[in-house]
Amino acid sequence: VQLAESGGGIVQPGGSLRLSCIASEYTPTRRCMGWFRQAPGKEREWLARIDAPGTTTYAESIKGRFTISPDDAKNTLYLQMTSLNTDDTAMYYCAAAQIPMGCSTAFLKKYATWGQGTQVTVSS
Repeated sequence: VQLAESGGGIVQPGGSLRLSCIASEYTPTRRCMGWFRQAPGKEREWLARIDAPGTTTYAESIKGRFTISPDDAKNTLYLQMTSLNTDDTAMYYCAAAQIPMGCSTAFLKKYATWGQGTQVTVSS
């Protein structure tokens, strides 16, 4: 599977962005997908994931501000980001794996295919 992220850019504090991740292969019944980010000098940070039944899970750092959602008809995963602040500046990555049950962040980190990333910069 190949992944292509888009939607990054420069946004002012308090603004919003929607990131997209298009997958070349996509099987909703085996979906295990997520979003990560990496800021300069920091480790890659998990943000959100969604499994085959559609259960979503979020990191505490972005809970209530970011929303992960799929569009199965378009083989696309979204990350809607609101109330952005300078700490959200990072490269954002989509990750995808295939498993009908047991999707977890650890599973994604070990088995996922990664996109090339899209840069999000929050600056006034």
